Amino acid sequence: MNRNHYLLIILLIASMLTSCKKSDIEYENDFDKSFKTWQAFKTSSNNSYRYKVYFASWVGYSHETTITVKDGKVVERAFIAKSIERPSNQIVVREEWVEDAKTLNTHQNGDATLTLDDLYHKAKTEWLLKRKDADVSLETKNNGMISSCGFVPHNCADDCFSGISITLIEAI
Repeated sequence: MNRNHYLLIILLIASMLTSCKKSDIEYENDFDKSFKTWQAFKTSSNNSYRYKVYFASWVGYSHETTITVKDGKVVERAFIAKSIERPSNQIVVREEWVEDAKTLNTHQNGDATLTLDDLYHKAKTEWLLKRKDADVSLETKNNGMISSCGFVPHNCADDCFSGISITLIEAI
């Protein structure tokens, strides 16, 4: 082989190595699989479903927001907040309400009125980004769809999770 052939081979190898794009997100394969599962569910449910977002603090406070989507649009948001009363350790409802399509987003508390399409987009563009200063996580325990997705900054002590925890996704 002459020098030109070697040069051509080296250029081809170099171009292949530089053309490989590394992913910007953690758990890319798991995310892609979950997204495909979501797309299939979206089709089978005619893009009409409900999901529940749950938050619990180590101090005994928790809340749950139920988002209802019909034909790809949020039509209802329900919220309930609870805490543990001391010293009886009794669970007490602190706030509860339901918004319909006409009154959406009229309460300050509660999770945002997002569709699962919106949440998958946030997962890919915000919560699953590779980070040097945080631990990133993804769970897909809702029949293959997102159940937990987000990150926790290193050296954070309490309630530092940025992301979402979904306890239920069901067709309606």
